[in-house]
Amino acid sequence: MKNIIVIGGGASGLMAAYTAASTGKNVLLLEQNEKLGKKIYITGKGRCNLTNDCPPDEFLAHVVRGEKFLTRAAYRFSSADTMAFFEQHGLSLKVERGNRVFPVTDHASDVTKTLERSCRDAGAEIRLNEKVLSVGQENGAVRTVQTAKGIYECDAVIVATGGLSYPSTGATGDGYRFAQESGHSIIPTVPSLVGIELAEDVAPAQGISLKNAVLTARRSGKVIFSQLGELLFTHYGISGPLVLSLSARINRIPLNEIRLAIDFKPALDEKMLEERLLRDFADRKNEQMKNVMRGLLPAGLTEIVLRAASVSASKQANAVTKEERRRIVGALKAFSLDPVRLRGFTEAVITSGGVDVREIDPATMQSKRVKGLFFCGEVLDCDAYTGGFNMQIAFSTGYLAGLNA
Repeated sequence: MKNIIVIGGGASGLMAAYTAASTGKNVLLLEQNEKLGKKIYITGKGRCNLTNDCPPDEFLAHVVRGEKFLTRAAYRFSSADTMAFFEQHGLSLKVERGNRVFPVTDHASDVTKTLERSCRDAGAEIRLNEKVLSVGQENGAVRTVQTAKGIYECDAVIVATGGLSYPSTGATGDGYRFAQESGHSIIPTVPSLVGIELAEDVAPAQGISLKNAVLTARRSGKVIFSQLGELLFTHYGISGPLVLSLSARINRIPLNEIRLAIDFKPALDEKMLEERLLRDFADRKNEQMKNVMRGLLPAGLTEIVLRAASVSASKQANAVTKEERRRIVGALKAFSLDPVRLRGFTEAVITSGGVDVREIDPATMQSKRVKGLFFCGEVLDCDAYTGGFNMQIAFSTGYLAGLNA
């Protein structure tokens, strides 16, 4: 019987261990933490958005990097397969807005418990608090795994160590070291699905959430991102679903080449917006602009929009000139911002970068350099937008690694 060692007890590692064990292999899962799935516990704000209920082609359309590489995995183990796996192992699911899939209980811990139970039932052995130090090879093939507690002989190793995001969950980047020591290339890692710090002071708007704004990013004048969605102002800049998606698109581009713009009123064109302003000015002609503008924006935003338009917040509506009115319209339709940096790995939902997928067989997840060495999950240079797509990457790649190890 083949001896398989899985390094890492997160989403991809647990799926790999279950799949390998259920196909008759002798499986040992080694987890450095005191419990399994520490990152699973904090996904989906503690509810665990475990996949997205969509067909493989739609799933692949939400992959930012690695779409071609993931095609085989996406069709071999789809989101429908993920949902069927959890339902068959006793976890009831529900589908919410945006086809996001959650456990009915709303407890991420139930996802981890289901994965752990399925692994143990399939015959996999799980050892906690055991950190892997190195992966040994001989004649171009994996032979051993060394931990602080001893050396294990094996026929295959599945590296499912995750990335660098949320270091509080035990993310150390060890998988990148194992890959490099085995002759693999590492694409430089950067935070993804994370907030963006701005050059501008937007502190007066801190805590304000906009449900339907359009955020656009341009590089050298060319639009590289433009989406309608939810945006949140913070003490450092901007966050929220729209911004997290944007971060995935720009995290490998020098930010001084990027210019951002927010359209606060996407439902109104400039002519309609100017007519709306004229009506508001006529109705409240003796009031200060900071109060008049509250018909269009939350209080904290009026100050920074008027500042961008170079209009005094204390100016009376009946004193606003035609040129000033046009500048206000311009600021409402294209509020300009300069990104300075992305927030760090401590806040990033996922890591972008990792093991170069050109050196991995997309049909099996096996290394093209070392026989019996497999990689799955976030350690690979694959990432997607929010909505359960990154968890699905973990399950699809974990399944293939476990099946072929």
